[in-house]
Amino acid sequence: MTDKLRFYLDGEIVTLSGIDPTQSVLDWLRYTARRTGSKEGCAEGDCGACTVLVGELEGERLNWRAVNACILFLPMLDGKALMTVESLKGAHPVQSAMVDLHASQCGFCTPGIVMSLVGRSMGACGTLGADPAEVLAGNLCRCTGYGPILKAAEQVASVPFDDAPVREALQKLHRDTLLVLSYEDPLAGLTRRAYVPCNVDDLAEILIENPDVRLIAGATDVGLWVSKQHRVLPEVAFIGHLMRDIEGTAQGVRLGAGVRYSEARAALADLSPDLGELIRRIGAVQVRNAGTIGGNIANGSPIGDMPPALIALGAELTLRRGETRRTLPLEAYFLDYGQQDRQPGEFVESVFVPAPKASDVVRIVKLSKRFDSDISAVCAAVHLRFDGAVVQGARLAFGGMAGTPKRATHAEAVLTGHPLAPERLALAAEALRADFTPLSDVRGSADYRLTVAGNILKKLWFDIQGQGGDVLGVAHG
Repeated sequence: MTDKLRFYLDGEIVTLSGIDPTQSVLDWLRYTARRTGSKEGCAEGDCGACTVLVGELEGERLNWRAVNACILFLPMLDGKALMTVESLKGAHPVQSAMVDLHASQCGFCTPGIVMSLVGRSMGACGTLGADPAEVLAGNLCRCTGYGPILKAAEQVASVPFDDAPVREALQKLHRDTLLVLSYEDPLAGLTRRAYVPCNVDDLAEILIENPDVRLIAGATDVGLWVSKQHRVLPEVAFIGHLMRDIEGTAQGVRLGAGVRYSEARAALADLSPDLGELIRRIGAVQVRNAGTIGGNIANGSPIGDMPPALIALGAELTLRRGETRRTLPLEAYFLDYGQQDRQPGEFVESVFVPAPKASDVVRIVKLSKRFDSDISAVCAAVHLRFDGAVVQGARLAFGGMAGTPKRATHAEAVLTGHPLAPERLALAAEALRADFTPLSDVRGSADYRLTVAGNILKKLWFDIQGQGGDVLGVAHG
């Protein structure tokens, strides 16, 4: 066991101990390291003014990710490399392009934009083949038009980067012992503790002995508890580096709970293009580079984007407590608002997503006020299996319609055993009123949610007709 947090920054190994385990990387940069280039705008991972790059070894490969430093906690840097705007010695080609094309005015947002584009020029996670507008969807600029910024991005698509020194340093930082950080908190009158396990067995043991430890993977949710709600978390365990395996077979894809959205996108898009598009709509690149599949499930949010889609596809969840594992349908995990079927000391280990048949119809629709980087008002997932032209099985799952992600069993019954037709879909849309009694909030009224959920089902017919080919056993032009 060790109490020394270590990470690599600009040619040096930074070693810290006795730190507040929920201090953000941004606060450490600005107030301790005096690196004030990274700015605090929203303090919730939306504006991108604090964007930094974090590098980590995956085998022999060094992978960089653009992330929001305002909701990244210091222990999440353990064994990794950090790059800030101050790390760009001299004028980086991205900075030169921003100047030459007049893409910066007040400059507050510029460091974050520069770091996102530097990441893109290095081939960082989530940027390969991505349109510049997608890469910059998590970077807001209130002064300029986005045209010059996008032109700067297009001008600097790739810049060579020698990562050998960083890889060598990270190999030396490899740790095979448990990291435990203790912090005396006089204001709260307690000693706060953070664990960084080096493997999943460590994690299982920690939770048996300390079942109330708060697990933090990407901190895209918990980060706001600290930055916005100023909550004190007495005991936490950082696990974003664990359970990162992706295993694809003909039967489907098994994802470790720690797999990030940006890493899962390709494998899930192979199951259904709509799944890949849904992930593109989750937050922005910085959020997808931090948030995890397992974290989105474990926190039980009624408006989490992934659970409705995974439920519709019949996903199964594996939970672990000590050496004991159990598997259950994902939909059974969500009991009620704020309640999940998870025992003390138990954690989400993986999720298996079955592959739909080639003849199945899978449609996933997210409705939000903004197209990019916004929370769902309604998320709908439809999975239909056919016997000829007759619906043999229907799985309809919705988020934002109840206290949990939930299947629409009445609407499913209306569709099952009948040929799909506009009239049948209209009946299913009406049946949603027996399945859900949604709340009204700032994202939409109850009537709006019921109406648009029904419209999604009605629109399904026109989507299928537009496919062309022999869908549902009927040739469509």
